[in-house]
Amino acid sequence: MEEEYVRDAETGETQFIKQTRFRYNSPLVQVCMIGLVCFCCPGMFNALSGMGGGGQVDHTAVNNANTALYTTFAVFGILGGGIYNILGPRYTLFAGCSAYVLYAGAFLYYNHYKHQAFAIVAGAILGFGAGLLWAGQGAIMTSYPPQDRKGTYIAIFWSIFNMGGVIGGLIPFVMNYNRTEAVSVNDGTYIGFMFFMAIGTVLTLGILPPSRVVRDDGSRCTNITYSKVTTELTEILKLFLNWKMLLLVPASLASNFFYSYQFNNVNGLLFNLRTSGLNNMFYWGAQMLGSVGIGYIFDYSFESRRKRGFIGIGVVALLSTGIWAGGLANQLTYSAEVLPEKLDFKISGSRFAGPFVLYFSYGLLDAMFQSMVYWVIGALADDSETLSRYAGFYKGIQSAGGAAAWQIDAHKVSLIGQLIINWSLTTISYPLLVLLVMLAVKDNNEVEDGATKGSAVTSSSLSNGNEGNGK
Repeated sequence: MEEEYVRDAETGETQFIKQTRFRYNSPLVQVCMIGLVCFCCPGMFNALSGMGGGGQVDHTAVNNANTALYTTFAVFGILGGGIYNILGPRYTLFAGCSAYVLYAGAFLYYNHYKHQAFAIVAGAILGFGAGLLWAGQGAIMTSYPPQDRKGTYIAIFWSIFNMGGVIGGLIPFVMNYNRTEAVSVNDGTYIGFMFFMAIGTVLTLGILPPSRVVRDDGSRCTNITYSKVTTELTEILKLFLNWKMLLLVPASLASNFFYSYQFNNVNGLLFNLRTSGLNNMFYWGAQMLGSVGIGYIFDYSFESRRKRGFIGIGVVALLSTGIWAGGLANQLTYSAEVLPEKLDFKISGSRFAGPFVLYFSYGLLDAMFQSMVYWVIGALADDSETLSRYAGFYKGIQSAGGAAAWQIDAHKVSLIGQLIINWSLTTISYPLLVLLVMLAVKDNNEVEDGATKGSAVTSSSLSNGNEGNGK
């Protein structure tokens, strides 16, 4: 136990309390909890998608399923923030995670019967679930931490979440290690994914509502009660006229657009099955490194929060330019019509190194890009209600871009064309994010809108989280 004095953010009174270093109702523990949930559900989904074609030699089924997924995700990503504000985190996240198990089960079914219909319907249902999950995750990750440590907490979340992709990549690697000529993964691979996804669904029941989460300075993450349907619909519609959200649109579109190209047309086309699983482990491992590095820049590089934002965006922009340039050099060596011999990590020698480093770098850039966008969103407000809507808007537009990208691949757009679209979208995003930071992010701890002061905190509620849930 630790003893310390905490100053209440609203009354100014100082209280003597006892607390453990890792309280269950602390922002750190709750961010770690949502990280574990995402480790098990979207982390495993990422590993499944990252193999290329969802582990199938024919990409048609996964392209159509993911188009359905991202179409419904676009709608419920935007609505998800409002649903979160009405239902709270537990019901929202539980409903969202349940859909992941169904999706993995659909590809287990497809492995035997090759019928797309179930996979497409499961994809559409997962879009609904993912919209709920990611709106809730965005609200928790951006509103629970203290304002000056949001980059660090984003890095912690991203590292835990992407460990799911690392472990998820290990599953097909081990299950298919001796199947060097196999074209589709075996049943045990999908069953392993379903097992982890089911665990993640149960873990959502341990997430506390924002009214019960207490920061170390005694402030609560929000002092609001849950909202109404009419209020949320009105506030969500206003987002489409909010200049801050409009400046986020290109970054939102870009942030999932590149997955279909990287998963299907780099990892799926260039490497054999077991090597693509190995690559996935490093792709998601690179995300852990990228999130930690950019999180440090956004929280610790300069005293000025606005300057940290400028430097962080600049670093991501420079790395992005270099990595996509490397991608262009690699893409010029093959096309969908003229494919090279599949690479294997054990027998391809030096030919394996270049494409492997490129795919690793794509993972690094993905984490840095998305952590950058989340940091900017988190700097625009400080309360769960507002940030759940902002995060939902981001995920909705992101998913609309994802739906378009999977159909671009399904319609056999040239690989060089897909790369140019991805590179262009990310490049357009950087000056707009700089403008957003310049106009909307302040250097002090006040935020422009939606800020709330911490409510009074007692010793028992800080230590145990026994406050009511605010409904």
